[in-house]
Amino acid sequence: MLITKQNRRTIYENLFKEGVLVAPKDFNLPAHPEITTVRNLEVIKAMQSLTSKGYVKTQFSWQWYYYTLTEEGLAYLREWLHIPSEIVPQTHMKPARAPTRPSGYGGGGGGGRNGGGDGAYRAPRGDREYRRRDDAGEKEAPGAGYTPKFGGVGRGAGAPPS
Repeated sequence: MLITKQNRRTIYENLFKEGVLVAPKDFNLPAHPEITTVRNLEVIKAMQSLTSKGYVKTQFSWQWYYYTLTEEGLAYLREWLHIPSEIVPQTHMKPARAPTRPSGYGGGGGGGRNGGGDGAYRAPRGDREYRRRDDAGEKEAPGAGYTPKFGGVGRGAGAPPS
């Protein structure tokens, strides 16, 4: 399919900026939901071309195409768009800070049952002590003369005596 260079550039810039791209499987849609200046069919066909070259990984689910940029695709788009190596897509950026736990977790302070301030149930901290005992290997085994007896009910029991 012939796609104008301006539309192809718009598609590639959007893909590079986000690192991912989605498109509904609707070939007659006049405009892509996110890239409103480009037809949806052009977006699908441009991504199909990049997929065949190995620059994009495609996943299809529930009538939507999900495209993910690969490392080779990242290098290709950098060269095609003339972007320096310092600029990376959103999906390749590392978070600025390590995520912190919300204050409601961990049972510290707050109201409600068992500690949390958000009303969610959290089991008391001592409920798993039985798993941490070290005497788990000291259980007694049945004696040498132990033979189990079955009650004779169910399959394989045979007919009852008459």
